[in-house]
Amino acid sequence: VQLQASGGGLVQAGGSLRLSCAASEGTFSRYVMAWFRQAPGKEREFVGAISWSGDRTSYADSVKGRFTISRDNAKNMVYLQMSSLKPEDTAVYYCAADTSFRTVWSSGRSSRRAEYEYWGQGTQVTVSS
Repeated sequence: VQLQASGGGLVQAGGSLRLSCAASEGTFSRYVMAWFRQAPGKEREFVGAISWSGDRTSYADSVKGRFTISRDNAKNMVYLQMSSLKPEDTAVYYCAADTSFRTVWSSGRSSRRAEYEYWGQGTQVTVSS
């Protein structure tokens, strides 16, 4: 599975951006998909995840209420709508796929980096103050 993230850029604080992630192949509709981010000098951290069907989501507390993750299984796409952006949201954003064909949703499990086998190349988001 190859993942291609796009949509990053430079935005002022309070602005919005929409990230996209395209999956190249596979049974996309059975994958848990997630977004992570990594700021300079920091560990890669969980942002949000969405279940295979799109009916369940989970978010990091730092983005809850500002970011929304969604997916379109017909197009093999996952999205991250980011609003009310803050300078501390500046990071490289990565999409990731868990291809283990889970059948039970777990928010805790979905936030762990080790659960994801495939990663996109990352897209830079810079929020200016």
